[in-house]
Amino acid sequence: MKQPRRKNLTMPILKTMGTTGLCLLVFGWGTVERALAAGLVWSELPSLPDKHGFAGAFAGVSGGNLIVAGGANFPNGPPWRGGVKVWHHSVFALEHPAGKWRSIGQLPLPLGYGVSVTWKDAILCVGGSDFSQHRRDVIALRWNGERLENIGGPALPIPLANAAGVIVGDSLYLAGGSESPRSLRASNKFWKLDLSKGLIESRWTELPAWPGPERILPAMAVQNGQILLVSGARLVQDNESKATRQFLKDAYAFDLKSKRWKAISGPPAPIVAAPNPGIPLGYADALFLAGDDGEHFFQQSELKENHPGFPVPLYRYNTVTDRWTKAGEFPRVQDDGGHPRGNGETFPPVTTPVVSWQGQFVLPSGEIRPTVRTPKVLSLSFQSAKPIFGAANWIVLIVYLLGIVLIGFQCSRSEAGAEGFFLAGRRIPWWVAGLSIFSTMLSAITYLTIPSKAYATDWTLLLVNMTVFAAAPLVAFRYLPVFRNNSVTTVYQYLAARFDRSVQQFGSASFILLQLGRMGIVLFLPALSLAAVTPMDLYVCIVIMGLLATLYTALGGIKAVVWTDVLQTVVLLGGALAALAIMALHIDDGLAGLLSTGYEAGKFRWANWNFNLLTESILVVLLGGFFTNALVPYTSDQAVAQRYLATPNEADARRSLWLGVVMVLPATLLFLLLGTGLFVFYRAHPELLTPLETSDQILAWFIADQMPAGLAGLVIAGLFAASMSSLDSSMHSIATTIVTDWWKPASKLKNKTTNQTLWLRRARRITFLAGTFGTVSALAIAGMEIQFLWNFTLKMMGLLGGTLAGVMAVGMFLPKAQARHVWAGIGVSLATLIFIKFLTPIHSLLYAFFGATSVILVAAASSLYLPQKTDAR
Repeated sequence: MKQPRRKNLTMPILKTMGTTGLCLLVFGWGTVERALAAGLVWSELPSLPDKHGFAGAFAGVSGGNLIVAGGANFPNGPPWRGGVKVWHHSVFALEHPAGKWRSIGQLPLPLGYGVSVTWKDAILCVGGSDFSQHRRDVIALRWNGERLENIGGPALPIPLANAAGVIVGDSLYLAGGSESPRSLRASNKFWKLDLSKGLIESRWTELPAWPGPERILPAMAVQNGQILLVSGARLVQDNESKATRQFLKDAYAFDLKSKRWKAISGPPAPIVAAPNPGIPLGYADALFLAGDDGEHFFQQSELKENHPGFPVPLYRYNTVTDRWTKAGEFPRVQDDGGHPRGNGETFPPVTTPVVSWQGQFVLPSGEIRPTVRTPKVLSLSFQSAKPIFGAANWIVLIVYLLGIVLIGFQCSRSEAGAEGFFLAGRRIPWWVAGLSIFSTMLSAITYLTIPSKAYATDWTLLLVNMTVFAAAPLVAFRYLPVFRNNSVTTVYQYLAARFDRSVQQFGSASFILLQLGRMGIVLFLPALSLAAVTPMDLYVCIVIMGLLATLYTALGGIKAVVWTDVLQTVVLLGGALAALAIMALHIDDGLAGLLSTGYEAGKFRWANWNFNLLTESILVVLLGGFFTNALVPYTSDQAVAQRYLATPNEADARRSLWLGVVMVLPATLLFLLLGTGLFVFYRAHPELLTPLETSDQILAWFIADQMPAGLAGLVIAGLFAASMSSLDSSMHSIATTIVTDWWKPASKLKNKTTNQTLWLRRARRITFLAGTFGTVSALAIAGMEIQFLWNFTLKMMGLLGGTLAGVMAVGMFLPKAQARHVWAGIGVSLATLIFIKFLTPIHSLLYAFFGATSVILVAAASSLYLPQKTDAR
C-alpha cells in the first residue's frame, strides 16, 4: 500500500496533474506541515480507601458524585499462598476530582462482575456474582446528597455475570456472559431493557443474537447509531472436562435503526475483560482500552507473581472505514499496593467499568495482574488533533480574503443608485451570472456535505441533485420569460401583478423568514469544520466571515456578490480536483484502485429501490429532490432568481440559467467521487484520520492535513469564501426584497434621483443589519448543543419554501386562480405541513412536495367552485 508522503508532495502532483500542477508550483512551496497528534490526556484521581482495590466493581454517577460499589479482591494474598477471593458490598462516593472518597452505604449483598450503567441519576447494577453463584438481580442506586437509595428493578430472565452492557437513551442492552461459575458454555443472548416508562414498569426483551460464537467478557461501545460487540472469550471444555477460554478476535455491529447485526473487522488482538464500555471519540470512532489478549492466560499457574500484567496497546475503531488503528498505550503507574513486582510498575487494569464524569472518562480500580487489584483511579480525556496551518497557508488565506474585500471596493465605484446595487444595471455577463447561480447553490455546506455523505454512506445524493434537470425547462421557458417581461426586481413583484399586494407580501415575508432562519446555520456549520482544521477559534471564524461578507456586500452590491462567486467556484472546483489527485497518488492502482475499492464496498449505490416515505427511498429522493432542490430555489428564491434577472436580456438570462444547471452534473459527480476517495484513502491509511466531531469535517481535515502548504491555504480560503457567499446572497436578497416589496410601494417620494439615492442608502443599512443578524445568530448557535442543523435547514426550506413555490406555480399555470384561491391554498398548505411535521414521521425531504402540491390542488379546486371576482384587483 502506498504511504502518503508528508514532505515535498509538490513534484509528484505536478507530474500527475499536468497544467494544474503549475498552480501547485505557485502555491505549494516548502514542505507539508505535519499535523499535531491527537492523544489521550491521562490523570490520576484520589485512590479508593481500600488499599487492595477491587475487580468487577459497579460504578456510575449519581447526585453529581462518582460512585463505586462492590467488587472482589484477595485481601490475604493469592490462592497459591493460601488466600481466598472475597466479595464486597461497600459503596464509596467521590464528590469532585480533588476531594476524598467516603463510605455512603452498602449493596444488599456482596456482589461483583455485573454490568453497571448510569441512567438519568441512577446507577443500574445488573446481574453479577457472589461467592457461590451468578445473580439475576437488578439494583438501582441513587445518591440524594444525604443517603443512598436502593431501588429494585426487573430481574434478569437468566442469571448472568461477566457480560457487557451499554445504555442508549432509555434502553439498556446486554450481551454475552455466563449463567453459572461452573458453566461450560457462555451465553449468546442479547437482551434489551426498555426504561422509557421508568424502572418499575420496564421489561426485558430478547433480541436477535449476533452471528458469531457465544462469549464472556466482551467489549461493547455505542457509536454512530450502532452497538459494537468486540472480542471476548468463548468457554470450551479442556481435557479434564473443565471450562477454559478461547480468546476471540471477531467483532459485530448492531444497527439501532434496522435492528440487524453485521460482521465487522475484528481488532488486531483479543480484547478480553477490557474496561467497559469503549469510549466514543467524535462521531465515528470508538476507543477500546487494553484488556487480556490471552498471551499469558495459560501460564498463570507457572508465572504467579512474575506475571507481566496485561497488554498496554489501545485500539481505535472507525465505524465508517471499518478499520482499526493503534491509538497509543496505556500509561504505567506505580504500584503502591505492596505487591511483589519485578520492575515496580503496574500495567492496565481489566474487569473495571468506564464512567463518564465531569468531562473525563474514569477507570476506578480494577485487576492489574491475576489476583492483584489496584486502588488507583485513573481518568482520561481526549485532545483533538489540528493540522499545523503554517506560514504559507496563512499568507494565502489572508491575501485571498483581502482580495475579496478589494472586489467589493472596486464594484462600489462602478455602480450608482439602488438599481445598480440590486441588479448591476442588468449588465452582468451571462456566464458570470451562470457561475454565480451555480455558486449560490454550491454553498460551503454543500461542498462539505456531499463528499461527507458519500464518504459515510453512498451516492444516493446523486438523484437529489439531478432533479434540477427536470425543473430547468420549466424555469427557462415558463418562469423566466414571465419575470423578464414584467421587468421585476424581485420575483415577488410578479405575485402583486398576478394576484394582489397581500400575496406579494406573503411571498416576500416567507423568503425573508427563510433566509433569516438559515443565515446563522449556513455560517456556523462551515465555521465548525474550518475551526477544526485551522488554529482559529470557532467564534473567530464566524466573526471574520460575517464581517468580511457584510463589508463587501454592502459596498459592491450584486456585482461584488457575483464576481466573488466566480472566484470561489474556480478555487473550490480546482481544490476538489487537486484533492482527488492527491488521493489517487496514495491509493494502490490510483484512480482505478479507488473505483474498484469503492465498488466492492458498495459506495456507488445511487438509489434505495423502495417506496418508503420515511427513508431516502427512490420515491422520496425523486419527489423531494425535485421540489426541495430544484423547484423551490429556481422559481421562488430571490437569491437565485436575482442572478438571471441581472443579465442584459432574456436570451442571456436563459444561457446563465442553463450554465448554472449544467454545471450541477459534473460538480456532483466530482464531489461524490471525492467522498468515495476519502473513504478509500482513509481505509488504506486509517492512522492518518483523527476522530472528528462531525462527518462534515472530513474533507476539511484532508485538505489541511494532506494538501501541500499554500494549496491547502487556498482551498481553505475558498471554503471561507463559500461560507461568505451563502451569507452575502442572503443579506443582499433580503435588502432587495425589503426595499422593493415593502418600502417602495409604501413610499410617497416622487423624485427618481432622490429615490435612488435613498433606496441605496437604506439597502446598504439593511445589508449591514442582516449581516450582523446572521453573524450573531451563528455565534448563538455555536454556544448551543444543537445537532442535525443541516436537516433543520432542509425542513425549514420545505416548510416555508414549499408553500411559496406552490404559490408561484399557481400564478404561472392556473390562469383562473385569484388571490382568494391562493390564500385558501396557503392556509391548507401550512396546516398540512404542521400536521406532517409534528404528527408523522414522513421524511423531511418531502415537506416541499406536500407544501407546494397542497397550494396547487386547493387553489385549482377553489378556482373552479368558488365564485370568481370580476375585478380581481
